[in-house]
Amino acid sequence: MKLLFCNLLTVAAVSGAYAQSIDSTETSNHQQDSLYIWKVEEQQEPLKILHAEPLYIDLIRDLGARKGEKEWNVGLGLTDNYSHDEYLALVEYEFAPVDRLGLEVELPFTFYSKSNGQGASPGSRLNSLKLAGQYTFLVSGRLKTSLALGYIHEFEISPFADYGKGRFFTGNLYNPFLIAAKRWGQNFHTLIYTGPVIERHFGHSTGHTLWQINSNIHYMITGTRNFIGVELNKEASRNDFDTTIRPQMRVGIADNLLVGIVTGIPLHRENQRFSSFLRLIYEPGHKTH
Repeated sequence: MKLLFCNLLTVAAVSGAYAQSIDSTETSNHQQDSLYIWKVEEQQEPLKILHAEPLYIDLIRDLGARKGEKEWNVGLGLTDNYSHDEYLALVEYEFAPVDRLGLEVELPFTFYSKSNGQGASPGSRLNSLKLAGQYTFLVSGRLKTSLALGYIHEFEISPFADYGKGRFFTGNLYNPFLIAAKRWGQNFHTLIYTGPVIERHFGHSTGHTLWQINSNIHYMITGTRNFIGVELNKEASRNDFDTTIRPQMRVGIADNLLVGIVTGIPLHRENQRFSSFLRLIYEPGHKTH
């Protein structure tokens, strides 16, 4: 199963890389700039700076989102743990009801299987009903910088095996966050995404808090929506600090369809080995011309 999943990721990467094309006339007129940057920033109002969006911990719509933008995401992932395998699936819908405000609804699922049929594994579940919002409060064309504040709220849900045995919703997860993004020249993009994640279970007087510090750097290929880059996902709590390096690439396979491919390499996680993640991004109504 793991081998099949990796092969699917490889096929998606190769096919997507050959499917992206550029209009030659417009390229000659804007050969010093990225064609896609020009289309995003110059053809519409209000001002919006193009930033490369990380693929694993993604944003709630683009920074500086314009009213009417919308996007569907489907994600599939596999994490190899020492005691069990973890399969991730998610469906999310993002939209911008007004300029600079993005909203999101997501259903994340996790399925587990024992490694080599041995040991115990957690119960498979629909993890939560996830609702999120993000507002870009600064868009600077001169600095090529955007700043945003956001909030994610998750209503956590019991495992499938426990349905009907108690509470359907088992707790709440609160996650305010700050995003700072800057583009350097035409092709290099950096972004920091940080904030606390506070988990509270019903029936418990105490909860658990950790800090996420996610830093990203990407190189976007001139004239395309394709990029390569890396996410550094860091989690800090009172007694622990974990880091996962996630090399990634995004390729366009149609005007309104993108594929993101991610590999996870843990540095400090005691029970986790390598992971992989595939994100399909569909933008209804998106046109490049």
